[in-house]
Amino acid sequence: MSTIDQSRLLQMRSSILNQNEALQRAAGRGAAGGVDSAAGTPDFGSAISAALQQVNAQQSKASEMTEAYERGDTHDIVSVMIERQKASLGFETTLQVRNKLLSAYRDIMNMPV
Repeated sequence: MSTIDQSRLLQMRSSILNQNEALQRAAGRGAAGGVDSAAGTPDFGSAISAALQQVNAQQSKASEMTEAYERGDTHDIVSVMIERQKASLGFETTLQVRNKLLSAYRDIMNMPV
């Protein structure tokens, strides 16, 4: 049996929870973020835009906390590293979603008519 790397396991758990939370938010949005108010159907563009804004906000927050730590305003390295990891996971998830969308687009474009 192989040993279990606890940090990798916690990262995977965190990633799964973040993805689940993002999917739940995208599915439950009101007219402003993810649902077309005229037809009551989910608006894919709005959901993606909202998710990208959340990733950008998380990266900004991580950057601000890192700068505050470097200036000496805070000594809590644990919270700084957690925020940096959250930003990293959000960015990686965004890249993976982009890759899947591009792959699906290529598959559709290569379908015979």
